[in-house]
Amino acid sequence: MDSEVSVLLQCTAWGGLLEPQVQVELSARFNRRTEPALERHIEEVWIERVNREPWLFNGAKFRLHSYSITSTSLTCMDGAGDKRDSPSCIHEEEEGLQKTAGSADHGRSNVLTHQINEINKVVHEQHNDTDLISYKQRAGYLRPAHTPSLGIGPPSGRSKTETQPCLQGDVSEGEAPTPILTLRLGLTCYRDFLGTNWSQRSEELRQRGEAEFGDPLALLAQPLGVGGVLCTSDRKVVLIRRSQKVAEARGLLDIPGGHPEPKAVCEGLAGVTEDKIRVEMLQQRQEAVVRELFSSVSAEIRDEVNVPLRSLGEPMLMGIALNHTSAGRPSAEFYISCSLTSAEVQELYWKGGVEAHESTDIVFLREKFCDLQEVLQLDQHSPLWSELCPSAKGAVLLYQLMLSNQQDRSNQSQISLGEMSR
Repeated sequence: MDSEVSVLLQCTAWGGLLEPQVQVELSARFNRRTEPALERHIEEVWIERVNREPWLFNGAKFRLHSYSITSTSLTCMDGAGDKRDSPSCIHEEEEGLQKTAGSADHGRSNVLTHQINEINKVVHEQHNDTDLISYKQRAGYLRPAHTPSLGIGPPSGRSKTETQPCLQGDVSEGEAPTPILTLRLGLTCYRDFLGTNWSQRSEELRQRGEAEFGDPLALLAQPLGVGGVLCTSDRKVVLIRRSQKVAEARGLLDIPGGHPEPKAVCEGLAGVTEDKIRVEMLQQRQEAVVRELFSSVSAEIRDEVNVPLRSLGEPMLMGIALNHTSAGRPSAEFYISCSLTSAEVQELYWKGGVEAHESTDIVFLREKFCDLQEVLQLDQHSPLWSELCPSAKGAVLLYQLMLSNQQDRSNQSQISLGEMSR
C-alpha cells in the first residue's frame, strides 16, 4: 500500500452522498490547540516563507476534527418485535473511523483499516444525532434509484441527468438505511498549516499532541480540502499536471481541487474581513457551510479546467482521504459527471480559466482505464501511479471503491433476477 495516502472515510457503500445527506457541527472546541512556543514557531515559519514568496497571503480554512455517520430508516422494529413508524430510527452510528470491510478489494481494505488504526488520527467522541427530521425535509429532490451511475451501463450520448450517480430519495420498508454524515469542523488558516502539517516538526507535534492531549492531531491545522474526480461524457477521467511554480507536488498529475472557504459563507456580513472570521459567526449558517463544501469543488473545476458549471452534475461525496506527505491532511473527494466530451473539455482548458497558471497540461486517463477492471488494477505497481500526487491517489482509491461497490450491486441484482426467473 502507498505510504503517502490512506482512506479515512468511505461513503461508497451507499453509492456516495449528496448534499442533503451531509451536515456539519461547528464549534471552537474543534479548533487546533495552541500554546506559546508553537505559536512563535508558526509565526517564524510564516515570516520566512513570505520573505521568500511575497505573493503568499493567509486565509481562513475549515478544520476537520472528526465525523460521525448515522444510518436511519422510517420503519423500525420496537423492543417487542413489532413494526412502528418513526421519523428517524437509528440503525447504526459510527464514530470517527470508517469501517472498510465489505469492499471488493478486501485486502486493500484491511491495509487501510490497519493504517488508520495505527495512526489513530481521529478523536472518538460520544455523539447522538437524534434530530434527523430536517434531512427528510431537504432530501425530497434526490434522483430515483434507476439512474445509471459512474459509467457502468450504456456509453456516452445520454443527457447530463441520465449520467449522474444516484441515491434513493427516501427510505421505506425493505430499503437500505439512509446515511447521514456529520462533519465536526473548527477553523484554521493557511499560515497555521505551513507551521504545523507542512512543518519539519510535524511528527514532533503529533507526538506532543498524543502525550499532552490524547490526540495526535490536537496541535495540527488539519485544513479540509476538496478534490473532484471529473468524468466526461465519453468516460474519461480528467487530470491536470501541476505547475512547477506551485508549493506542493510540482509537475505531478492531480485532480481539480482546493478548499471550501469560510469567507464565502460570511459574504454579506458587514465589516467581517477574513482575519476576523470566527466559528460563532458560522454556527448560524451551517447549511451554508455544507453548500460551500459541495459547491467549492465545482468552482475549482470551473476555475482550473475552465468547464462551465452548467456542464457539471451534482457533486457526490465518495469519502475523505489523508495525505501523509503533509501529516495526514484531510481532503473530501467527490465524483462529478460532465456533459461534455473529453475533446470539448480539452478545448476549454487550453482557452484558460481563472486559475490556469496552476497547471501546465491536461491529461485524460486512456479509454482502457475507464474500464472497470483496469481502474481497479491501477495501483502503485502501475507506471501512471508514480505520476500522481498524493491527493489524486486518495481520490483514485475512493473511485475504485465506488466502482467496485457499483459492480457488486449490479452483479447481485443480476443474480437475484436470475433466481426469480427460475
